[in-house]
Amino acid sequence: MLFFDVNYWVYMIPAFLVMLAAQYYVSSSYKKWSQVPNRSRITGAEAAQRLIRAGGLYDVSVEGVSGKMTDHYDPRQKVLRLSKGVYQTSSVAAVAIAAHELGHAMQDQEGYLPLRLRSAMIPAVNIGSTVGWLFIILGIFMQWTGLAWLGVIVFSLGALFSLATLPVELNASARAKKLLVQSGIIVGQDEQQGVNRVLNAAALTYIAALLTSIMQLLYFTSLVGGMGGRRR
Repeated sequence: MLFFDVNYWVYMIPAFLVMLAAQYYVSSSYKKWSQVPNRSRITGAEAAQRLIRAGGLYDVSVEGVSGKMTDHYDPRQKVLRLSKGVYQTSSVAAVAIAAHELGHAMQDQEGYLPLRLRSAMIPAVNIGSTVGWLFIILGIFMQWTGLAWLGVIVFSLGALFSLATLPVELNASARAKKLLVQSGIIVGQDEQQGVNRVLNAAALTYIAALLTSIMQLLYFTSLVGGMGGRRR
């Protein structure tokens, strides 16, 4: 079943191809624009600090974190954690990513509803991503249709989480593009184009993740839906 099921690949190959394309687009966009210095000559950390002051987010701090593209905002500790390549580098990509993460801090401060919804879903999604899959497999193996459908419902939380994530990320990117221009950190059409490329590439990965979740859910739905036919 699953990886040995031809139907699984029928559902998942399109999603895998989109995911690979998204990852390539992110990698190539980041590689290009991380080598282009911004005209303001400020690092991602400095850009974040400037935007924090401009936005009055005085309870938000900025820290460096190890790894590549590990940038994130921690709403519990009110910390922007920027990877070394963003924190220390004065590139177009660095300020774009820093501003994007600051967009999440602004969402947190405002109580942005999609962000609150996504945060509330995290515990259930962490459980459902494992338990749902087990319920489906056990239900099919034991021919317990009810348990298998329960697994599909629980597993669907992952797709709902991906769907809830999309507006959060798109909104953070939209905020970042506006903030960088208004603050004067980014100037000129070429730098704006670079910011757009980096952030649009990142957005594509979330679209690919949503597609992957939906295709997995459709596969499991078809698998469980066919149980009655196999019993007959």
